[in-house]
Amino acid sequence: MMVEKTPILDKFTYIALFTGILVVGFPIIYALIAASLSIEDVSRVPMKMIPGDQLFVNLQTAWQRGNLGNQLLNSLIMAGGITIGKISVSLIGAYSIVYFDYRFRTLAFVTVFCTLMLPVEVRILPTYEMAANLFGPLQSVWDYLGLNGVVSWFANHDVEVTLELSLLDSYAGLILPLVASATCTFLFRQFFLTIPEELCEAAKMDGASAMTFFRKILLPLSKTNIAALVVIEFVYGWNQYLWPLLITTDSKMTTAIIGLHHLLPSPEDPPDWHIAMAGALIVMLPPILVVLFMQRWFVKGLVEKEK
Repeated sequence: MMVEKTPILDKFTYIALFTGILVVGFPIIYALIAASLSIEDVSRVPMKMIPGDQLFVNLQTAWQRGNLGNQLLNSLIMAGGITIGKISVSLIGAYSIVYFDYRFRTLAFVTVFCTLMLPVEVRILPTYEMAANLFGPLQSVWDYLGLNGVVSWFANHDVEVTLELSLLDSYAGLILPLVASATCTFLFRQFFLTIPEELCEAAKMDGASAMTFFRKILLPLSKTNIAALVVIEFVYGWNQYLWPLLITTDSKMTTAIIGLHHLLPSPEDPPDWHIAMAGALIVMLPPILVVLFMQRWFVKGLVEKEK
């Protein structure tokens, strides 16, 4: 199928592309300009759209006032852990669903796929209850069976056993509840289904075990898909707001996205919006660098297949 190129269509395409770039990029441009202004210039209505000379001063002030160094480290650990966890779990799950023949395999995939229909707000409270005490369900069973009475009888005095393991204010709490991904599992499953069965049969004839086939054949073939998902999942993990807000109460475990709140001026404080914008620039820098560094692999993972 050929698409005829015309000058009018070309101009319309360029105009639409430029408009889209302008709409998407304007908030970043606005934040960059505001971060370079003084408090007097940023408080004017309307704010002038000419960059000032206070950018590095405002960046330094935002870094110190918001304690962004520790928060960026927490966000980096969280986003990296979520990315590695999601891709690892999804790879193994998809491999199991496609290449292993066991009962209820279809039911397992349908169950995983159905979680895509549940919004985060529906799952957030049960997830928090589990993270607050991993042994909560076991404690309920323990109390229901009355095992405290059995322990007290053996000990010959009253004993109350409390089972508790909390993930609050920990990196494990920030990462582990978010490592399951139905989307990644579905994408890897669909990719594995496109790999010829003859390749698996040839590996078996050469004496390759299941893990050897996975490690030496499937993983190299999946590298572009993995690279694309690394970008998507890193940005997803970095931009998490609701879950870190619930799971952390210690300021030392605050992530950068949550920490931006402390840079926003209150009604009683001076309108330091230029400092808040400078902090926003610092926080958005790591995901931008990841996207730029992985851009080539990201595009290949979306449009190409390696077989």
